Amino acid sequence: MIYQRKVCIVVNSRANYGRIKSVLSAIKQRDDLELQLVVGASALLHRFGNVREFIERDGFEISATVYSIVEGETPTTMAKSTGMAIMELATLFENLKPDIVLTVADRFETIATAIAASYMNIPVAHTQGGEVTGSIDESVRHAVTKLSHIHFPATELAADYLVRMGEDPTTVHWTGCPAMDVVGSIDLSLPTDLFEIYGGVGAYIDPKAPYLVVLQHPVTTEYGRGFDQISETLEAIAALNIQAVWLWPNVDAGSDDVSKGLRVFRERRRPANIHFYRNFAVEDYARLINNAQCIVGNSSSGLREGAFLGVPAVNIGTRQQGREHGENIVHVDHDRDQIRQAVEIQMNHGRFAPSKIFGSGDAGLRIAELLAKQPVSVQKKLHYTFSDCGKGLHEASSV
Repeated sequence: MIYQRKVCIVVNSRANYGRIKSVLSAIKQRDDLELQLVVGASALLHRFGNVREFIERDGFEISATVYSIVEGETPTTMAKSTGMAIMELATLFENLKPDIVLTVADRFETIATAIAASYMNIPVAHTQGGEVTGSIDESVRHAVTKLSHIHFPATELAADYLVRMGEDPTTVHWTGCPAMDVVGSIDLSLPTDLFEIYGGVGAYIDPKAPYLVVLQHPVTTEYGRGFDQISETLEAIAALNIQAVWLWPNVDAGSDDVSKGLRVFRERRRPANIHFYRNFAVEDYARLINNAQCIVGNSSSGLREGAFLGVPAVNIGTRQQGREHGENIVHVDHDRDQIRQAVEIQMNHGRFAPSKIFGSGDAGLRIAELLAKQPVSVQKKLHYTFSDCGKGLHEASSV
């Protein structure tokens, strides 16, 4: 009889699901792994797209759900939601008894998962560690790294950073980002009824005409500025006179300000070129951005999937500050004129050469293989040599 290592994966948002779906599929296909799928946080909420429906429609069996979001979308409620998730997940892990818990990327739910599992002596696997960005995500990502026992970074540089952070090199496996697996394995042509299927609110979108994809989240370290920031983007897009498919922001602190800005603009201006949507299925989102003239906002998908596909993108503000990216990116501030001009430049340029900086499309299979075969231990230590430490101290003292 084949021993099945129980792998518990926690999905908490639409971005989480897109970043881990191929891993879920690969685990299901293996006889030596048992998938335990926990769905929680904004993935259960209708106003953030009710990702649970997409997960179940894709044929995944949900082992448990976690309601942990404290309403308000402020820094206080974000901290409280993290604490709530730790308490609820601890109970679920006690019941499920997983051999490994896998947590995704850099959100507050991600660190809640890592804290609960590590304190319960359950090995933690982590995807997308070692990357550099702005916002609180930067701090959360590195904190989760230090709580994790096996690492699946998306880029070669991120893998190097993990080792330089003192992680055991034998636990760091450069696999690429699982989101590339979906993008690289499906027919990316745009269904003619795509925009009708997902409903939404706003102007009619003609699938045969050029369009933009806009997705802008709040920046938690710039809390209180979300309304003004989204207003600049709205004015820029309205002035461009091209169709825009606009997705709703995530649940991070400041989301209410961004959402308010979208609603106020929509009701007062009734823009003739913008349609607002809550969510798209993982595959349909890939088709959506592949056929767009440009991706606009501060979502990492412009830098990750956008690079893989070669789709022009305009990144706004500091949320992705410092993240690796391909040639398809132009960076701008929260300024309507800069945004408009950058989008025009990108549309005039057209497609860029595809980049595999975030993987080649086989991350899910590689991660599943490692989850099945890789030895794991909950005991950790810094993996610096004495010479490394001495060198670092010398360099620091000479600055």
